[in-house]
Amino acid sequence: MTAGTIEKPPTGGIPRRSFLKWSGIAGGGAALVGTGASFGLLPGVGPANAVSPTVAGATDEKTVWSSCNVNCGSRCPLRMQVKDGQIVRVLPDDTGDNALGTQQIRACVRGRSIRHRIYNPDRLKSPMRRRPGTKRGAGQWDQITWEEAYDEIASTIQRLIKDYGNESIYLNYGTGTLGGTITRSWPPSETPVARLMNCVGGYLNHYGDYSAAQIETAVVYHYGGWIGSNSFDDAKNTKLQVMFGNNPLETRMSGGGETFVTQQTKKLHDVRTIVIDPRYSETALGIADEWIALRPGTDTALIAGVAHVMISEQLVDQEFLDTYTVGFDEQHMPEGIPAGNSYKAYVMGEGSDGVEKTPEWAAAITGVPASTIVRFARELGTSRPVQISQGWGPQRSANGENQSRAIFTLAALTGSIGVAGGGTGEREGAYGLPMVNAFGSTPNPVKASISVFGWTDAIDHGPEMTALNAGVQGKDKLDVPIKMVWQYAGNALTNQHADINRTTKLLEDDTKCEFIVVIDNQMTVSARYADILLPDTSNAEQLDIVQQGSAGNMGYAIVADKVIEPLFDTKTIYEMMTEIAKRLGVEQQFTEGKTQEDWVRQVVEDSQPAVPGLPDFASLREMGVWKVKSPDASGNVGLKSFRDDPVANPLKTPSGKIEIFSSQLWEMAKAWELPEGDRITALPEHLVTWEGAEEARTNDKYPLQCIGHHYKQRTHSTYGNVDWMREAHPQVVWMNPIDATARGLENDDMVEVFNDRGRIRLPVRVTPRIAPGVLSVPQGAWYAPDKNGVDVGGAVNTLTSWRPTAVSKGNAQHTALVQVEKA
Repeated sequence: MTAGTIEKPPTGGIPRRSFLKWSGIAGGGAALVGTGASFGLLPGVGPANAVSPTVAGATDEKTVWSSCNVNCGSRCPLRMQVKDGQIVRVLPDDTGDNALGTQQIRACVRGRSIRHRIYNPDRLKSPMRRRPGTKRGAGQWDQITWEEAYDEIASTIQRLIKDYGNESIYLNYGTGTLGGTITRSWPPSETPVARLMNCVGGYLNHYGDYSAAQIETAVVYHYGGWIGSNSFDDAKNTKLQVMFGNNPLETRMSGGGETFVTQQTKKLHDVRTIVIDPRYSETALGIADEWIALRPGTDTALIAGVAHVMISEQLVDQEFLDTYTVGFDEQHMPEGIPAGNSYKAYVMGEGSDGVEKTPEWAAAITGVPASTIVRFARELGTSRPVQISQGWGPQRSANGENQSRAIFTLAALTGSIGVAGGGTGEREGAYGLPMVNAFGSTPNPVKASISVFGWTDAIDHGPEMTALNAGVQGKDKLDVPIKMVWQYAGNALTNQHADINRTTKLLEDDTKCEFIVVIDNQMTVSARYADILLPDTSNAEQLDIVQQGSAGNMGYAIVADKVIEPLFDTKTIYEMMTEIAKRLGVEQQFTEGKTQEDWVRQVVEDSQPAVPGLPDFASLREMGVWKVKSPDASGNVGLKSFRDDPVANPLKTPSGKIEIFSSQLWEMAKAWELPEGDRITALPEHLVTWEGAEEARTNDKYPLQCIGHHYKQRTHSTYGNVDWMREAHPQVVWMNPIDATARGLENDDMVEVFNDRGRIRLPVRVTPRIAPGVLSVPQGAWYAPDKNGVDVGGAVNTLTSWRPTAVSKGNAQHTALVQVEKA
């Protein structure tokens, strides 16, 4: 091959260990061949490296069951048609019907475009090492053999453990492949990488996740742990459905999952539905009777204003509050708490701030008219039962823990918890099969863990992080900084983390984090910052058993079979970890003598006692997908046993009851060390936060609140490089006409959204479907800075902050102030 020439890479049907030849340069530059070749800016990716459509000599035609395993909360079976060793068409599930509980699990437009991910020009094709002497992210790579990659990873792990201990090695958050037994990148404790590290002394773990860190923490103090709300199919029993920032028609987009469940329930039972969201979402458009638009991060204020009306007009369920909760009024407070600290006192102006939380007070903060707040409160107070749920949006703000708890509290005020047609105020629940995963059951000898959002701090100043100032769990403080990061099937190393410019600058400094291994099948933004890149197979190139997503009252399991041979010189995660385990002297402990298929078969066998009727592996493999309707005809009802008998079935809170006032948070507020302006409150109070709604009204430089909604084009960043999806759903920033007119902007103008952290460029969508004073940039777009540092990919996290929330230390990525100007 001569300089500048382009060759198509090998594809399925070619022996997978064959010699690789392809070019990563579209025009000019050195030829790239074989071991040690230089790969330029983006090795082996781009249009010049698209996969060849046919394989000589292959004539087979078949249809094979597989699945889409991304982090959308669904998990859809797919039928892949194969001809000449290539996937030529992707078809949806053809089993079941249109009835709730036995429905077809029809993949959405993302899953149906999966062929364009499998054969994407951005597929990673061979192991690569960052060229010595170059910065991470510079795109200078050397192709290496698998043996070289394994040897370097194993020797580096051994060196770091010797020099710093196992606590210096961190498994970063990644959800690019979910639901499988082997092909499972989250939760970290159940991944193949975690199993490997546990065999050699463990790793620094994290708690929480980027999706729901704040609400997952909030439920512990309010309910004693995660409960889940009633399932959406149970809305047939309600008088009123209220959804705070819950958008299943985009975030749970499967035609057999919650999109189907909510639409069918609405169609069959016409339940009145109110959506409360800064944005008129697809769910508001598709099933809501009313949209209440509020400013981001102000749900706590809205609920306090609603509570004021309900208390004043005696519309709360006092009997429920007296029996099942602690902290609503002064007569039901924990012992030793001074007077004036109940939720009722807070709302009625009898608390420490002395401010009565009237509808007018709430209107000034939220932007919701006082008359709407009054009407909404009266409807809540006179409708029983009420199904209240929340998505992950409200909690992903600077006051996210209180946001979540306020919505839980509103559910309690209506007395609708633990009954059919009601809800806990958490995210919707669903029926699920109790499948067993023996592969991910190994214990981690390292007890320390940090918040999922705190890893950049742990790289920068790990030993300064303590239990009281950074939420370190398992020990009082970290002993060492993070020196190695594993990133498996995830883009949180850069793209999905906050303040991307600051994050990439940190990663460029390899004196801090000394070694980064990225395992993926695409050249993601995070992959650019690796020291070693390991090319993973797609799920269509290996066998796994895939556990279900959220689908109302239906449970299911999928056998995702090996559809085609692995492309290029890719390997499965199980092969990779087995080879590294061999070099670390723990191969037998890691594999237990089992192949990947052995583990998959064991999952089915181990799960059969807990899942009546689950077929054996061979039968399940033939079926592709197995479904079962929930045996509980009433649907999933959160806290039903507690409602039926709170004495026999107490919650895991200190009081055994629902804690509107949390004595645990009361004590934490005294002990924890917080940044100036942060507060921990025992009640779900509205707090004025950094870059919140109140600051937006007085900040002349950055007066607009910016959020990042989930988008049909992609799941987080997955599918973000698929041509079909980019064409169908281009990246735009949503802006209200009032704000656009004030800046002389028209629909489709190219604009720049910016603050002190960064600047992005993208078209503007001028629409009344977003509240005034608020912008929404769909999250997950791939960060692409130009020569001037402007992100022309339009990644919202170019604008967001590293600053965590007070309690969970989670990601407040819906809290950011910005300005907009025409590009």
